[in-house]
Amino acid sequence: MDCLFCEIVKGERPAHVVLDDGPVVAFLDTRPLFKGHTLLVPRTHYETLADLPADLLEPLFAAGQRLSVAMETALAATGSFVALNNRVSQSVPHLHVHVVPRNRKDGLRGFFWPRTKYDSDDEAREYADRLRGALG
Repeated sequence: MDCLFCEIVKGERPAHVVLDDGPVVAFLDTRPLFKGHTLLVPRTHYETLADLPADLLEPLFAAGQRLSVAMETALAATGSFVALNNRVSQSVPHLHVHVVPRNRKDGLRGFFWPRTKYDSDDEAREYADRLRGALG
């Protein structure tokens, strides 16, 4: 099975890793809604939330909670958007939680989500470094 996120987790594909903590890994989205947009995945491949074993719920969502706080601390965001898709709109069929920094009037409306890009790999690395620093 070829899975982009499994390759990232195994270190076979480059990514700006923000968190590598036991059963979960988080890395910057390459097409972020806003800079700092992070994808949180279970280290083991599961396609949907229904597939995730119950004992991984707490580690996954505790990491999501920590990331949402890090968005505010490291990126001066006033809040965050935390979501996941199951099959529909799931561009990579590996369970992943989106944690996105948010600010009032940031342009995110409903489900029409503009995507942006990092100006460079260095800029992406700097965002990952800031988030890692806020996670401690």
